[in-house]
Amino acid sequence: MKTSEHGFEVAELVVSLAVLSLMLTLGLPALTHFSSGLRLRLAAAELEGALRSTRSLAIRLDTEVAVKFRPRADGTYTWAVYRDGNGNGVLNRDITSGIDPLVTRPQVLEELGRRMRFGFPPGPPARDPGDPSKRLTPGDPIRFNQSDLASFGPLGTSTPGSLYVTDGQSRLMAVRVFGRTGKVKIIAYDFDAETWK
Repeated sequence: MKTSEHGFEVAELVVSLAVLSLMLTLGLPALTHFSSGLRLRLAAAELEGALRSTRSLAIRLDTEVAVKFRPRADGTYTWAVYRDGNGNGVLNRDITSGIDPLVTRPQVLEELGRRMRFGFPPGPPARDPGDPSKRLTPGDPIRFNQSDLASFGPLGTSTPGSLYVTDGQSRLMAVRVFGRTGKVKIIAYDFDAETWK
């Protein structure tokens, strides 16, 4: 009698494990897809925080400052803030020559790197959030007019532009900066509807 009870428990265990395996097999892709979207949202929020912090610093220092994003050899990114040193705005050439000095040391972006990155997913280009009649040209994911510097003035105004981040597969988000107000907003692209939300 004990043997049959023991066999029944083993049979239950086998069936339970089979059901659990099936549930994991069916649910894992959905969980991975959800996780990818969450990590991309966190990466965009981290960029939004860096831009807002830079805007606040410009107001506090009463001068023009700009944030510059740089890739590192390990695939991660850093951001650092520079201030205008000669009255002509923060420029890449002035950063390189030392005229526009470093205000905050480079800080690592924790969410951008191996899986999430600046860029665009493969496939047809997304519509431009500023002009939906045009498509974005892949290749330049950091766009602030003709520069890769997001500049903010002492009154809180900024250079308008966008940072585009992707999971490299099917998701795209933009962190937009609006010139007159310096407001920063995160938007996500819906490839099926071809709209930004």
